[in-house]
Amino acid sequence: MNTPSSSALSQLAAIVHEYQQQANVPQLLETLASFAEQTSTDEIFSAADAHAGIPEVLGPLMEVVVDREPGHARALVRLANAYWLTGRGPDVVGELASRALAVDPSHRGAWHLWALTDTEPRGRMQRWLQVTERFPDDELAKANLADNAASVGTAEDDPVAVKLALDTFADLRRTATHPQQKAALDQAITTLGNRR
Repeated sequence: MNTPSSSALSQLAAIVHEYQQQANVPQLLETLASFAEQTSTDEIFSAADAHAGIPEVLGPLMEVVVDREPGHARALVRLANAYWLTGRGPDVVGELASRALAVDPSHRGAWHLWALTDTEPRGRMQRWLQVTERFPDDELAKANLADNAASVGTAEDDPVAVKLALDTFADLRRTATHPQQKAALDQAITTLGNRR
């Protein structure tokens, strides 16, 4: 027996399959609008999980959820991510990430999107620093901090940014478990250290 959720999931799967076969975006958008109109917000959100890697599917569905529930932090983050992946730009994505943070200041994905959207390298570095201070075990944030600090340090000949990058790369190296990851971090540390 089909529950409403499994029905919504199978309906959305059929829509996505058709899109993958035909690659017809206008038809996809029309079909998604019809699906969303007859589907509850919770069911849309749950069904969209299975297709979170397809921004042209996720975006329109999360637009519906955000329209219905403007304070739905997870939907705001997913919409911001879909927009980022489809090139909507830092202003739109940053505004959605900021809205999500206002609703749920503990949402790590919102912090990541907020940090990504600063258009100035130094500003991005500062934002990633804030994310790593808030989430000390977040290795992705640390990697972004190190990369941005290295970029600022070398482009602006800033020894403080270079030190921040080296310290962060070294911290990542201490916890690295995969040989390729260790080698890449060793290379980054050596390359950046040679610039000092």
